[in-house]
Amino acid sequence: MTDADVGLLVVGRGDDVDGVVSERDIVRAIAAGHDPNTTTAMEVAHTDLAWCDPTATVAEVATEMMERYVRHVLVEDGGRLVGIVSARDLLGAYAAVEARGDT
Repeated sequence: MTDADVGLLVVGRGDDVDGVVSERDIVRAIAAGHDPNTTTAMEVAHTDLAWCDPTATVAEVATEMMERYVRHVLVEDGGRLVGIVSARDLLGAYAAVEARGDT
């Protein structure tokens, strides 16, 4: 995660998403005494995932994040994971709108 400069990893095989692991999940696992050398990603992964389709608006994704209390929403198209929207992505989108004066 550090090398790729990402805050979330998808756990699964091919197009099958089993869960996601965030930086926070790793920190919590270590704080709880889990050995990072033997603990699997699925042991700390979240499996109740938030999804949207590619046509979802920024406002819809933001609402999903707030209602589900998550910082990442997976984007699905035709049953395949095609992207991930993060809270940081939304902040950037809202900041761009604010800078243009579209509010």
